[in-house]
Order: sequence, then structure tokens, then C-alpha cells
Amino acid sequence: MTGAPARTLLLWCPDWPVLAAEIVDGVPATGPVAVLHANRVVACSERARAEGVRRGLRKREAQGRCPQLTVVEYDPGRDARAFEPVVAAVEELVAGVEVVRPGACAVAARGPGRYLGGEEAAAERIIEHVAQSCLVESQVGIADGVFAAGLAARAGRVVAPGGTPEFLAGLPVEALGRSALADLLRRLGVRTLGDFAALPAGDVLARFGFDGALAHRLAAGRDHRPLAVRQPPADLTVTAEHDEPIDRVDAAAFVARALAERLHERLAGHGLACTRLGIEAVTEHGQELHRVWRHDGLLTAAAIADRVRWQLDGWLSGSNGRAGARPARPTAGIIRLRLIPDGVIAQAGLQAGLWGETGEERERAHRALSRVQGILGPEAVVTAVLGGGRSPADQVRLVPWGDERVPARPGPPADAGADPATGRGAGGAPPWPGRLPAPAPAVVLPSPLAATVHDAAGEPVVISARLAVSAPPARLVVGTGQPAEIVGWAGPWPVDERWWAPVEARRRARFQVSLADGAALLLAVEAGQWLVEAIYD
Repeated sequence: MTGAPARTLLLWCPDWPVLAAEIVDGVPATGPVAVLHANRVVACSERARAEGVRRGLRKREAQGRCPQLTVVEYDPGRDARAFEPVVAAVEELVAGVEVVRPGACAVAARGPGRYLGGEEAAAERIIEHVAQSCLVESQVGIADGVFAAGLAARAGRVVAPGGTPEFLAGLPVEALGRSALADLLRRLGVRTLGDFAALPAGDVLARFGFDGALAHRLAAGRDHRPLAVRQPPADLTVTAEHDEPIDRVDAAAFVARALAERLHERLAGHGLACTRLGIEAVTEHGQELHRVWRHDGLLTAAAIADRVRWQLDGWLSGSNGRAGARPARPTAGIIRLRLIPDGVIAQAGLQAGLWGETGEERERAHRALSRVQGILGPEAVVTAVLGGGRSPADQVRLVPWGDERVPARPGPPADAGADPATGRGAGGAPPWPGRLPAPAPAVVLPSPLAATVHDAAGEPVVISARLAVSAPPARLVVGTGQPAEIVGWAGPWPVDERWWAPVEARRRARFQVSLADGAALLLAVEAGQWLVEAIYD
């Protein structure tokens, strides 16, 4: 991660769990109050601190120091609910507020500093607004990065740009909020964030692990992730105003096509598509009409135009108010038409099927393939079904089109969908021992090709009954082809199948080899013969 952390404004409400208990449950925060979690104090009021109560104390010890102590159980949901009005008050002045935790929220300081008269003026304005709107006392800190801004808020400071490392350097290591790490650092003689930041990053990672490396970044004034600034959603609605009211279906069809193309271009410009379409119309007399169309799949420009045309046709061709099943037509022509995309998703989030969009195209493909089967027989059109098995050829079953897609062997192929703890598949099928690990080969040969494998001296490579390889494989000859150099190999992986049935018994050893030309093959040795079973992409 490169670049300096962005200027961040963080608002902090002291003792927020205590204050939230007062707001929601009516517990007076002016008295001695302690919030407990797992029998330890996680927050306490100012009055309780004056009596000696501190964070981390056990309940009995805290009550021993302050007999009048009011104990409240920790409730993160209560804290979050009570903090929502504070966030809303901050958002009335600045945009893009990010809640760090209940009691603290952050925002990029650049915008408020510009339109509120500077960073200090922005901090004062936000504190005053929160106090007036929510009757809550708060403090604001501004620094480079969220972590430093949070520590600055506890002191009510605005750290100058570029001065964050100096500000952090004098703080104790307990400011990291990692008690175990802070205790260890103190025993090693590292007492301040500046001392910790001066240690080499590689040594910190090796000694304290990933979390220690993250704390090391924070101590040096480098946040591990930037503040997420919320972007306002794009306005995707398209509207057409008409001086001449539309009261004919042919004119409505022309307007529908032009407006549909505008909407589709706007969605495509943002890499989006929609699955529902809202159509709104306003007549010359002020009558408002609204309808939502749903579609299974992505709405193309033609599909949008069709639905707008159908809806306008339905509105303009309605009855004149006489009794009947059809709804009454508008009392005047349409002067405003608006298309509102709904169900908006990323265009890659919903892909069309193999035969086009869901629905009609799939049915057409089914009828065509069934007709081919009627002419050439059921086996003329087949689809592959993946299942269990030890080798790639065992995991694939070709099923005639329209038949039930049941794998030949139970279990997921190549550990797909398997539970990492038990190895069982999604349906509870047990794993296949001796199965090749992922990835699966790209091409599985219908019939294995005979091959020979030689070592560097030109002697054939032999596999013993105890799976001992006579020499490292060096060259491969497939059939009568030219020798190919083997630059890498793995194996052997033995398979001893159906040993209890002598007629069906099969014993072989498999190898994965990579060749000098970039190809990768799956080889097997069975009864002393080398075979090429599959090809990796």
C-alpha cells in the first residue's frame, strides 16, 4: 500500500455504552455506572472512574471499589440503535459518513474543511450541531488516517497535515487497543508507538505475526485500509416531455423505442442492466399512471421498447368509462413519460443461458434438439454429467438429452462442493480415496494413447510393485511420434480398484508431467504399459 492516508475527521462520543443505556433504558449516566461484558467492565461513567472503576476489572472488584455501582449488561444492538440519530445529525452537514463503531463515526475531512471554513471550523460546527440535535456531548479529532483521527478525538486535537507520525510517536503502546501485544512490547522494552514504529517491518511480521504487522503500520501512521467514501447513486431514470399530447398508439410506439434506447445506453454506460422496469406516465390533465414489468433475465433495448409499447397500448386503448373488463383510458393525452429501472444489477451478474435468455429461446432449443433425437436416435444428442470417481474418465457420464441427469458414481467431482472438514460432498456422499486433486484436465481422451517414458540415459522408466520409480522421467514418446522432453513430473498416485473381484480388478499408478513445449499430461502405468489419459490446459 502506497501513498499517505487521507485526512480524516472522526467524531467520538465518550463512554458511549453508558450513554446508550441512559438513552434506551433510562439508566442515569450521571451516577456510577459500569457496562459489563463477560463479567468484565468494558465502559464506565465519569462518576464510576472517580471511585476507582476501570476497564478490565471484574464485576466483584468493581463493586468492591464502588458499592453504589449500577451494573448494565453490554448490548451492541442497543448501542448501535442509540447512535443512529447521531450519525444522521452528522450526515446533515457532511456526506459519506462511515460508522467505525457505536460511539464513533468518521468522514473524509477534505470536503467539510472546504465548505465549512476550514478543518477546525468544521469540527466546531459538527460538535455544536450534534449537541443541539441529539443532546449528546462529543469530541472531534482530525489527522491523517482513521486510527490517528480516533486518538486525536480523545484529546480533541486537529493534527496538522503530515504531523501524524510525530503525534503518534509519543503515545504509549496501549493506544493500539491490543492488550496482549502491548504487554509483550513493554516486557521487550518497547513502550511508545514511536519505538514500535522504528522496528523493521520484516522483523515485526516474523516475531508478532500478521496482527502485529498491522499494528506496526498503525503505529507508523499508515492505515491498513482507506476510508470508504460513499458515492451518490447515479440517476438512471430517463424522462421524455412532449408538447403535443400522445393519444395514438402509433405515436406511442415511436416514443417508446427512442426512450428505451436512451435507458439502455445509460445503463450500459454504468455497466448495469435491469430485470424490472417501472413505467410512469402523466396526462395533460395531471392524471398519473404507473406500472412495473418484470422479466426473467436481462432487459435488452428491444425488450424495454416492447414493454413500454405494450403498456402505452394498454393505457391508450382502454375503455371510455363504460361497463366492461378493460380499464378506463386516460381522460387526456400523455405529456410526460418516464422509465425507471428496477432490479438493477451488474451486467456480469446475470448471464444469459447457453441458448439465449431464459424462456422462449430455451424452449426453442429443446424442441430443436428433441427433433434431432427423433431423426438420429436418442444417443445423437448427449450432455455431460459430472460425478464421483478416481480418474477424470470415471467422473463424466454422457446422458441423452431429456433423460434424468444422474451421475454414474455418487459424490462431487474433483472435490467440488466438498466439506473441507469431512471431505463429503454437498449431498453427504463420502470422498473418493485415491482421487486426483484439482484442477481437472481440460481434455479426457476417449481411449488412452500408448506411450513410452525414458530416463536421461535412454532406458525405459519402470515402476515396481512398491511404487518405486527406477529413474526420473526425462523423455516421452506418444505412439510413433517424436520424443518430447519432460521438464517436471509428480507422482506416482496408486489406484487399486475392486481387488475383491478378480475379473474387474484394476491396478495402476498415475503421473502428472509437464513438457518443454508447455503441455501438461496425465499419464498412467498399468501392467507395465505407459498410457496418456488426459491433457491439461
